[in-house]
Amino acid sequence: MQAKRGDHIVIETQTLDAARRRGEVVDVLGEGETEHYQVRWQDGHESVYFPGPNAHVESAG
Repeated sequence: MQAKRGDHIVIETQTLDAARRRGEVVDVLGEGETEHYQVRWQDGHESVYFPGPNAHVESAG
């Protein structure tokens, strides 16, 4: 998975009653196989995110 600043990361849920999680990429950290992201989530908090298999990128444009 590769994303750039402004893209959105969407995390699908495996639980029926849980909503998918969505956040905007604020910064790209690392490179290549170790690339991870500083993400501002829809509730306003920010965290460092290492993508898993249930995540995908929605391009900002």
